[in-house]
Amino acid sequence: MNFQKIFLPIAGVGMVAVAYRAWGWQGVLLVLGGIVFWLLLHYNRMLSALKKAANRPIGYVPSAVMLNAKLAKGATLLHVVALTRSLGALQTAKDAQPEVFRWTDPGESYVSCTFVGGKLAQWELVRPSVVDEPSAGAT
Repeated sequence: MNFQKIFLPIAGVGMVAVAYRAWGWQGVLLVLGGIVFWLLLHYNRMLSALKKAANRPIGYVPSAVMLNAKLAKGATLLHVVALTRSLGALQTAKDAQPEVFRWTDPGESYVSCTFVGGKLAQWELVRPSVVDEPSAGAT
């Protein structure tokens, strides 16, 4: 269960109650202003990440190896989209859990990321196999 969805609203109500008890209505306005400011910061971060991703092809990343190195378990989908500056190509059915997204680089290497409840659970880097070509000087 995602405790953030329960804890954050309860903490907000608790902060408002404590502010009212300590400073009256001025405290309530101060705390509500802080909560609105915090919400606007997160909204602005989300919009800027999605705006950058909107101008790139879906599922594209300059280097899958570098993306693999930067990923961390528990990162949100929004954080990964901000890292890649691209929306991932959805590999599973829409609204099915877990969600699997793929980002591919120009060398056909790709990173498949599995998100459970919006959090990164696992990822896998796949590099294409290189076929040995005969050297040009051999006869």
